[in-house]
Amino acid sequence: MTQEFAGKIVVVSGGSRGIGRGIAAAFAAQGAQTVLAASSQDTLNATADAITQSGAIRPDVCAADLRTEDGCKAVFALVSQRHGRCDILVNSAGATRAGAFLDLTADAWQDGFALKFFGCVHLCRLFWPMLAASHGHVVNIIGGAARTPDPGFLIGGSVNAAMHNFTKGLSGLGKRDGVNVNAILPGLTETARVGQLFAQRAAASGKTVDEERAAQVAKEGLARLGTPEDVAALALFLCGEAARHIQGTAIAVDGGGTPGVY
Repeated sequence: MTQEFAGKIVVVSGGSRGIGRGIAAAFAAQGAQTVLAASSQDTLNATADAITQSGAIRPDVCAADLRTEDGCKAVFALVSQRHGRCDILVNSAGATRAGAFLDLTADAWQDGFALKFFGCVHLCRLFWPMLAASHGHVVNIIGGAARTPDPGFLIGGSVNAAMHNFTKGLSGLGKRDGVNVNAILPGLTETARVGQLFAQRAAASGKTVDEERAAQVAKEGLARLGTPEDVAALALFLCGEAARHIQGTAIAVDGGGTPGVY
């Protein structure tokens, strides 16, 4: 295995589970010092233990509420004090609710934007000077709903679309400052998070969870659900030197589930 990212400081929000954990493990396996940020200290510690047991450098962890600017500042403070630099920022935190529109509360909408969208915005703003100094990379993990509106996933689709626009706009600053900014749009991926979404959709549709899962897979014509490793492979590529000319792009990792050309 190569050590392309040896000596790099890689910050991963939402790095304690699911896609974020898969991405953190992949960077660590290639020699990076990872910094994982999420809300649960216990889950962060368990993930750090697992990555260390694989033979990689032990990740630093920061338990913080990334829905708030103060939580994001805590992550930045830890990285500043321990490393004084950041080469790669992966924004993977965020879990938005699915469900019937009339059942989605104002709090659910606020929470959806607070963690996934504003958490991403705050971290990008805080780390930007470091990223510019290192000619680094930003990878925002968004989701296919950014391109495919769905009445059963209005919060997620709206948040993802906002992140998509933000990523493209930020890439313009990246061209000026030497920071590559791109996005990944995962489709249905085997994580605990997707299990929750199937349960929420089932409650809204009156189907069982298994029926809802089968219906979504059939709707997208998938051979299988994706894995965190599928997404991590693209994240590694986008942050490598071979991808330096890729800027402001959003790439789907969804087994062909996106129906349109855009």
